[in-house]
Amino acid sequence: MTEAAPPAGLGLARSEGALAGLRVIDLTRVLGGPYCTMVLSDHGAEVIKLEPPQGDEVRDWGPPFNEAGDASYFVGVNRNKRSVGLDLSKPQGREVLLRLLEGADVLVENFKPGSMEKWGLGYEAVLRQRFPHLVHCRVSGFGGEGPLGGFPGYDAVLQAMTGLMSINGTADSGPTRLGNPIVDIATGLFSTIGILMALQERARSGLGQYVDMTLHDCGMALLHPHAANYFLNGKRPRATGNPHPNLVPYSKFRTRTCEIFIAAGNDPAFRKFCDFLGLPELAKDARFATNGARVVNREALTVVLEDRFAAEDGHELTQRMLAAGLPAGPVLHIDEAMAAAHTAHREMVTELGGYRGVGTPIKLSRTPGGTRAEPPRYAEHTDSVLSAHGFSEAELAALRASGILVDTRRT
Repeated sequence: MTEAAPPAGLGLARSEGALAGLRVIDLTRVLGGPYCTMVLSDHGAEVIKLEPPQGDEVRDWGPPFNEAGDASYFVGVNRNKRSVGLDLSKPQGREVLLRLLEGADVLVENFKPGSMEKWGLGYEAVLRQRFPHLVHCRVSGFGGEGPLGGFPGYDAVLQAMTGLMSINGTADSGPTRLGNPIVDIATGLFSTIGILMALQERARSGLGQYVDMTLHDCGMALLHPHAANYFLNGKRPRATGNPHPNLVPYSKFRTRTCEIFIAAGNDPAFRKFCDFLGLPELAKDARFATNGARVVNREALTVVLEDRFAAEDGHELTQRMLAAGLPAGPVLHIDEAMAAAHTAHREMVTELGGYRGVGTPIKLSRTPGGTRAEPPRYAEHTDSVLSAHGFSEAELAALRASGILVDTRRT
């Protein structure tokens, strides 16, 4: 029998994936949890997304919207998953979940702490006893206990509360939100790491465990080197804009054609940088000879470098610098970065059918991951998923009649 040709597209999975055979029940919404489960799905995990009757609310976070009416915010983090519309607020809905968990390896949810327990689905009291091999990952704002335990959390709020905003922006702008939801995304990535750690340990013990992930903790974990500076010198870190607080030159500069970013990581690199620019005397100047001196005298060095770069074509200059082993690059807009030749070479724009997205950054040699299916329409896979888990046609009809299975989003 001749094997079917793989589907045409870019950045597609060309193997079953490193996580083939792993079954994940995904109860998450918005970003942190869905980002985690997308990473798992890119590498072969079967992800069953159980959506509440109103659906994942980010289906509405547009425009822009795709032809199915789903917002880009949803489309960007939900590829490869299968969607089931299920009302967990009713006991029959929770029974459906329990049947799905019988063959599952991982449960990921981001309900308010205490919700699963209120529904009789708490990890310690119920899930650990009934499914001892299950890894249960909860993503929440602050966790279930402590002074802020149980409170809701959103990315920008946690950027503010963990200190991230205070080190972003400039002295003039004041604390500034990072332009992308960095805490949500980091929490998704840390959650993926935590799940994989728990699965690795399960291979030895045969037992699952509870993975307690919070936006608060993950936001705090992003504070390097500012937290390290504070622990060592006791001084409150401040926003420095584009320049690095500990390293010079490591900042943005203007050229004739575009802005560029330059990074000299150590003193030998700075000397090489000066030689490349035809300014060898700069590295011998006592104000700039060492990184410590350059940090103190960064403004004077910036004036010299801005003058040197003023007549250059930034694109051509940074290409020559890279070829010489000097880290540098043009400051690109999103559309320019997506259209770049190296982006295409690394398959970092993925396409399948009408779907386009950012490809997986995890490149494995034997089991490469990637896009397997377009993001699902709401409840698109209800029948196929539940039938595969032993639900009869009569059961499906009864669950629909009682409003447990939902085929159209409720407002």
